[in-house]
Amino acid sequence: MPIEVPNYISKIDPYQGGKPIKEVAREIGIPEEKIIKLASNENPMGISPFAKKAINNASSEIHRYPDGNGYYLKEALSKIFLLDTRQIIIGNGSNDILELAARTFVTKGDQVLYSEHAFAVYKIVSQAVGGEGIEAPSDNYSHNLDAFLSLISDKTKLIFIANPNNPTGTLIEKKILKDFLDNVPDRIVVVLDEAYDEYLEDSLKSDSFGWLKDYKNLIISRSFSKAYGLAGLRIGYGTAAPELIEVMNRVRQPFNVNHIAQIAAVASLGDKNHIEMSRSINNFGMKQLTDAFQALDLEFIPSYANFVSFKLEDEKTAMMYYQHLLNNGVIVRPIANYDLPEFLRVSVGLEHQNNTFIKYLSNCNI
Repeated sequence: MPIEVPNYISKIDPYQGGKPIKEVAREIGIPEEKIIKLASNENPMGISPFAKKAINNASSEIHRYPDGNGYYLKEALSKIFLLDTRQIIIGNGSNDILELAARTFVTKGDQVLYSEHAFAVYKIVSQAVGGEGIEAPSDNYSHNLDAFLSLISDKTKLIFIANPNNPTGTLIEKKILKDFLDNVPDRIVVVLDEAYDEYLEDSLKSDSFGWLKDYKNLIISRSFSKAYGLAGLRIGYGTAAPELIEVMNRVRQPFNVNHIAQIAAVASLGDKNHIEMSRSINNFGMKQLTDAFQALDLEFIPSYANFVSFKLEDEKTAMMYYQHLLNNGVIVRPIANYDLPEFLRVSVGLEHQNNTFIKYLSNCNI
């Protein structure tokens, strides 16, 4: 007799990441050093030299269990962002924070709201705990917060908001976002996913950490995978009222963040220059890409993150472009699984990487 799997588990569509360089090298037969990956929104600068030095120094300690409480990382975060350490939880990437929110506050039959064209993990973690995912229609590829409010019901327990959004790169104005929080019932937990916050100019950033004192139902998730460049170490963090953090820690796995990741994150927080350079290179690269799209008469979604999604004629054409780029050693990301089948998403790379992408994008004779 076959093992019975819950229906809500068997219906989950597994997350699809960007192709790894090694996989493309095997499939296409191109040397790894000649492949450019612009598929997963990674920082093309790599990690901070502070982090690299800290990792080397800490490598002799990996036979020890990590600090399960993340004391030094919480201390560093609290000083930089003026938070109480009781407001902070650390995760195995910010993805872990999203999953912890669902596991803590959602039970079978509860409803979870998220936007059309939003991060696929929101749907996955909602389904994994037996929740019912409710998708709010987007407004010009962005969050339609009025639609969110209209969909709230007695069953709504959790709301996911990505700002900037992935994969569209759209941004919700901070006043609109705050007005939305004012109108969400206190019983509903709102997760504000700010994985790409470091790429925003200061004038565009929300005062999300400052909002915590007013919204006891707000959780903010942040990542060290993007601007900080620590994607391979899997580390992120969440902030919320101490009461929410306390219950989330009850379901958090012990030692969920490894020692090297914690050490690297603390060191990265001390290198403001790396973040400023990353933002500057991203701004330059974004202009490179969008200028090229305009020259090629390709529609794109204006982005506030470190990637941009551009539109082809249809899904067949998009996949032909994707394969052409792949055959020439440039990895981008199809986003049909986000209900954007005619789009491809490209991460912003270094100048020469962007130029290579533009070269092969331009000479694709469909």
